[in-house]
Amino acid sequence: MSKTSFQQGDFFELGNFAHAKLFSGIENLWEVLPRLALYIGGQKTIGEGTVVEEGVFIKGPAIIGKNCTIAHGAYIRENVIIGDNVHIGHGVEVKNSIIIGNSAVAHLSYIGDSIIGSNVNVGGGAKTANFRLDGKSIQIKVDGQLIDTGLMKFGAIIGDGTKIGVNAVLNPGTILGKNCLVYPLVSVVGVHIEAESIR
Repeated sequence: MSKTSFQQGDFFELGNFAHAKLFSGIENLWEVLPRLALYIGGQKTIGEGTVVEEGVFIKGPAIIGKNCTIAHGAYIRENVIIGDNVHIGHGVEVKNSIIIGNSAVAHLSYIGDSIIGSNVNVGGGAKTANFRLDGKSIQIKVDGQLIDTGLMKFGAIIGDGTKIGVNAVLNPGTILGKNCLVYPLVSVVGVHIEAESIR
């Protein structure tokens, strides 16, 4: 599928997301990531019904929604928004990212500079790599055309309903549409808009 812009409606349903206005007026979803610091400000808030287990470190600023579970040993770093009904597993690190809601990030995973939709499952040990080894800004290749995001750090966009297998790696600038299935131990590169299995 040819794609030259990446807008919210193609990836996420934001009707129940308290911070949907973050996505207003942007052409490409990754433009939200630099907005996080200003939007969150110095807040460190935890919603009603959320359980934060012993040994969690919330560095913040961060906004954590209602009825979440943040498991032992998780590290919530700067500029993080976690929506309602999200499970963050043991030893998970989250940095400069949005998790929209009703999703789970299993134990020992890393989510950096990424946007994760609703009803997403990230398997144990899966990673969003967010930095190019050559230190250049992250580019996305679509139909032979390179789009420069202008971001030095950008992990992944993961659409609603997508499932990521254990120990999979999403390379910098990976974009997955709704209802994709990433098999365990796969190294994912590029843009996958249609629902598909990535082996």
